Amino acid sequence: MHTHRSSKGQFMKIGIIGAGNIGGNLTRRLTALGHDVSVANSRGPETLRELAAETGATPVHAAQAAEGAQVVVITVPLKAVPSLPSGLLDGAAEGAAVIDTGNYYPQRDGRIAAVEDEGLTESRWTEQHLGHPVVKAFNGTYAQDLLDRHRPAGDPERMALPVAGDDEAAKRVVRDLIDELGFDTVDAGTIAESWRQQPGTPVYGLRAGVEEVRKALAEASAERPADFRA
Repeated sequence: MHTHRSSKGQFMKIGIIGAGNIGGNLTRRLTALGHDVSVANSRGPETLRELAAETGATPVHAAQAAEGAQVVVITVPLKAVPSLPSGLLDGAAEGAAVIDTGNYYPQRDGRIAAVEDEGLTESRWTEQHLGHPVVKAFNGTYAQDLLDRHRPAGDPERMALPVAGDDEAAKRVVRDLIDELGFDTVDAGTIAESWRQQPGTPVYGLRAGVEEVRKALAEASAERPADFRA
């Protein structure tokens, strides 16, 4: 068994929905830290046998992934959010933190009018479909960096990740978890302000420390770049 304790001295039950690059690497890192991880994808648990064997995570159907979880990570293409099982988060632990890693890529997702015309942030759109507040994190992080670029606290090479959300307690849980994963965090504001970390902004994909990330967030423009419009 893992003997590692988190900085808060507790292991958590974590559900990960989506086993692509980010979901797969979060499964690898979080299990290695000793957390109890359930992982689901759209094709069913039998397709996750290798990842489960490698990591010790429990492969489940999406509908079961959040069962009893204190943290749930939604890491699926934006267009797939409306087809997630309804009541997905009903069985999650009281006050569960839900991490949204999603981005709107019209080339992949098709045109989403609420995002394009009404100016809804992609995370607010996701939140409305889930019926649960989300914390936006990891959306501009290279999946490989989760494996290769984590550093201990205080290391001058340590990267910082922006984190946005309306629920302060959930945001704190997510920031502590990211700290445990080996990255600093910067409070990027509310979900209404989370456009500051959407694709095409200065912070998106930025590999830098706290000060540079803060500066990049401040320099963001609310005008969505042409490349990220349908």
